[in-house]
Amino acid sequence: MTETYKAYLMLNSLSVFRGILERTVIKRYLELLKSAESAPDEFLSAYGEFYSLLSERGVTENLAYYITQSALFDENCFSLASAAGKDSELPSGLSAAAAHDCEVISQVCKLECDEIINEYKYIYEIRELANALPRWKQGEPVPEFNTENVKLSELAGFYRQNGCGMFARYKAFIWRDGDIRPVVHPDKIELSSFIGYEAQRDKVIENTLAFLDSKSCNNCLLYGDMGTGKSSTVKAIGNAFRNKGLRIVEMPKERLSEFPILVDKIAALPMKFIIFIDDLSFQRQDKSYTSLKAVLEGGLAARPDNALIYATSNRRHLVKESWQDRDTDDIHRRDNMQETLSLSDRFGLSVCFGNPDKKEYLDIVFALADKAGIKKAPEELSIEAERFALGRGGRSPRCAKQFIESLLI
Repeated sequence: MTETYKAYLMLNSLSVFRGILERTVIKRYLELLKSAESAPDEFLSAYGEFYSLLSERGVTENLAYYITQSALFDENCFSLASAAGKDSELPSGLSAAAAHDCEVISQVCKLECDEIINEYKYIYEIRELANALPRWKQGEPVPEFNTENVKLSELAGFYRQNGCGMFARYKAFIWRDGDIRPVVHPDKIELSSFIGYEAQRDKVIENTLAFLDSKSCNNCLLYGDMGTGKSSTVKAIGNAFRNKGLRIVEMPKERLSEFPILVDKIAALPMKFIIFIDDLSFQRQDKSYTSLKAVLEGGLAARPDNALIYATSNRRHLVKESWQDRDTDDIHRRDNMQETLSLSDRFGLSVCFGNPDKKEYLDIVFALADKAGIKKAPEELSIEAERFALGRGGRSPRCAKQFIESLLI
């Protein structure tokens, strides 16, 4: 039996990590290995298609890395149990099957391109063509598979720290088209980049840490003036605690009626999720209003224990209300007003981000200027910063940042 055909049989024997066989590159790789016993046209066609796909995916220099990374991010019974810290509870047969699969993947990654070509059944008929075929390189496997004998304990440790499946590969997500989609290029903002508003952020951080420690915590509403860092705070917290198993799923307000579907998808996962609703406000007859009320408290499809809702808004009471709304012929007018105000009260934690006063604004400007290496006299910088704020309609951290960026142009 050739090493090529042996690798084909070994990949087909996967059980726990069998999901990697659905990956397009590995599926084509299997077809190539199988074609080693076929007619020359079938073999050359399979080879060409496989190399073309490797080129498209940019993995012609590191096939072993791609295969082992696919295995590392595969969601299966072992990775799910390990992420939840329950891998020791798996039946011994499942653990043995996982160990077998890891060994198979590690061994298959050692099969070189030239070995596949030279072991082809009719190589002597196509030797000239074969010599001209483009070659790929194996490269190095991911560290967790870069050993003679892959240790399940080390692999389990990776899942406990990083989660499993796409939640190990990515850290930020968005709800789109009825499913959780990864954000490939998320905002990388860090908590250390903020200046000011420490008290507000500390409240949100404390609530998040309690959530991660499975202690008492609350859904959180961050409200206040524009440009004060509400949304950035949520994103930075997601970045700060991603290694503690925290993931963020942004849900557009207009999709709140689909919240029960999202709940079903994350409830059984071992990671912790912040469901992020940005720039939240409602018109009076908005259908999403009642959907969110049910989610926050009292609905049948309430949030699971592994999820919190963090929302940002420029409005404290969320529902846009006019004086005309209060001047109504409703017999129970007070009840009507209470209904309007009840939504924001269902957030257990509300944190206000107000515009800074002049001193706070200038403190932010000076700190940003120092970080950017801008050398200007404080008096001159103050006058220019105030003039800039007047032109933007008021002081805010965003305004301070824009002012500094204008000086760097």
